[in-house]
Amino acid sequence: MTDAHCHAAKPGITNFVCEPFASRNGGAGEGDAVFFGFHPWHLENFDATALKARLAANPAAGVGEIGLDRLRDKTICAAMREAFDAQLAIAAELRRPVVLHGAKCWGEVVRACRPYAGPGGIPSFLFHGFSRSAGLIPEIKAMNGFVGVGPALLNDHAVNYRRMVGNLPGDMLLAESDTCEPGATPGTEEVAGAIAGLRGWTIQETIALLDGNARRFLRGAAAT
Repeated sequence: MTDAHCHAAKPGITNFVCEPFASRNGGAGEGDAVFFGFHPWHLENFDATALKARLAANPAAGVGEIGLDRLRDKTICAAMREAFDAQLAIAAELRRPVVLHGAKCWGEVVRACRPYAGPGGIPSFLFHGFSRSAGLIPEIKAMNGFVGVGPALLNDHAVNYRRMVGNLPGDMLLAESDTCEPGATPGTEEVAGAIAGLRGWTIQETIALLDGNARRFLRGAAAT
């Protein structure tokens, strides 16, 4: 089972560990994927040169979690936009997969990513915690984008979110916990079970699909 977005690795599964730019790596171990970047909430020490050097020294690492945010402030400041664009440019130059944050501004995140998508650019995008209406999905898919589905799916009252996840192309789905604690629950197993229930799939075929999608995201491979 793959946890496609967490901040602390959980033993016994494959983790995509996203950390702010720091010396630690969230406890990532062999088989885990690590992503380095400056989260839009933590840009006070943003340093594009240092980030690029860190990525160059870790050729298997991706870029993330990066993006834009309207949760803490309705206005997206110029510094946030500039840091996001700079990190997208680095990811495109180094051909690294990207994990995206876009709380309450997914449309703006998609627009910012457009110039960096396609041949010679960023190979794949993970839209972490995506909860926008399905109208953006065709463009996200065309960018070789994947959608991270988290524990919000377990809320029976999240009717619109559950409907969106139930209708997403299967080859875009990833399961994520977004946990900051290694033993925290619920985890990706519960999310996978909820996806299986929504789609009418067995848990075994759901996990196989999710793990296959995770491997394609890391390789930058589109569905065939």
